[in-house]
Amino acid sequence: MSQLVYEFSANKIQQMKEYYTSLSLTPPPGAIFRAKTKDAVITAYKSGKVLFQGSSPEKEAANWLDEALAVESKAKTIKQKPNHSYVPSPDLFNKNHIGTDEAGTGDYFGPITVAGVYITETNIVQLKSEGVTDSKALTDKKIRELANTIITRKIPYASAILHNEKYNVLQKQGWSQGKMKAMLHHHVIHQLLNKIGDAPNQGIIIDQFCEPAVYQKYLMSEKQTLAPSTFFLTKAESYSTAVAAASILARASFLNQMDKLSKQLGLELPKGAAPKVDRIIAKIIKAHGADILDSYAKVHFNNTKKAYAYL
Repeated sequence: MSQLVYEFSANKIQQMKEYYTSLSLTPPPGAIFRAKTKDAVITAYKSGKVLFQGSSPEKEAANWLDEALAVESKAKTIKQKPNHSYVPSPDLFNKNHIGTDEAGTGDYFGPITVAGVYITETNIVQLKSEGVTDSKALTDKKIRELANTIITRKIPYASAILHNEKYNVLQKQGWSQGKMKAMLHHHVIHQLLNKIGDAPNQGIIIDQFCEPAVYQKYLMSEKQTLAPSTFFLTKAESYSTAVAAASILARASFLNQMDKLSKQLGLELPKGAAPKVDRIIAKIIKAHGADILDSYAKVHFNNTKKAYAYL
């Protein structure tokens, strides 16, 4: 099945919607309309993008190209110069694949969350048209909205949460944060592979947080091995829509956990590890004692020591 994507004005999309009224189908979330002809299925999105997919999408698209702006559909060129052989081919970004990413690693309060998403060629176009991109470029509100879109669309995903109590136990046992992340990614990947079963999958892209050799060393220490066709890429969310979607789900999970922890303590826990965090730590210690931090924070961060200056 082939597919093409073009951008149209709002007026042109309205004309198209009226033209295809008798051939309309139920549109997916974020779409204005969907219709089916003998040559293609046409889906118009609120972003102005229109997806033509089917046996001959070019025939259907040709009826409207007088006012269309073609959307760049070629695979992005990887601009970085990796020092390992686990770099994905740019072609993979437009094929069925899995992407994983994490959130909460640099935050004093809250857990580490990891998510993985499996997307197909069709999902890639749809998610891009709805604004799925690197979560760091999105507001918390938009992250929650897009996470809901991904979930309600029933796009296969898996997630894991390393709560603070367990994090602190592992850290005291000598686990680095890198090893924790590696095992979380590994767990999520295998959850997702089991979920999708025999669905076609051309590869797995991990948003790189350590060298592949180090990642594999972490796995070996727990008697685990790297899944076949696994690739590593820094800033992978800028290239892979699957990784971008995973970054959104991981961040949304982290935000939900922060809301839960804040409600339990009766005060809003700040994100990050800036000086304002130190003052909140001091406030918590005064009210509840230092031991309670094990349930809410990554206590080995320097913020714990700095907080005592405010007591």
